[in-house]
Amino acid sequence: MGGVGFFHQFLQKMQKMQLARPVQNSMRIAFDIDDTILVPSVVMGNGVSGDNVPNYEVIAVLRWFQAQGHEIVLWSGSGVDWARRWGEKFGLEPFTVRMKQKSEDIDIAFDDCIVDLAKVNVRVKRLNNSISRAEWNKDKH
Repeated sequence: MGGVGFFHQFLQKMQKMQLARPVQNSMRIAFDIDDTILVPSVVMGNGVSGDNVPNYEVIAVLRWFQAQGHEIVLWSGSGVDWARRWGEKFGLEPFTVRMKQKSEDIDIAFDDCIVDLAKVNVRVKRLNNSISRAEWNKDKH
């Protein structure tokens, strides 16, 4: 998937920071589902009702934060059930699920859109952004 260089560089920087100073306080890191953790079927050429696939690069970042002892929050504009469903399906435990909204207790938020949801917001590159998600969004539940 696209963006391997960015995530590799991100993880290297985070590891250097980790070696420079140990984590004293656990952070709360939030990840959006659609086009962040999950690559929609329509983007992969699987049609509207085909199989959605994990975004392994973003999941590697999530796993890094988990390994450092940080709390993972999954959320989605499509609701908590949608976030829980894909978190479980992709085996991302342990995580908590909550409504997607600005929150002072979220330290970092990863999302495919420009958002202001956390203290630090990281925009994840959408794959094949020229492909419309409109029909997929209507039929995804």
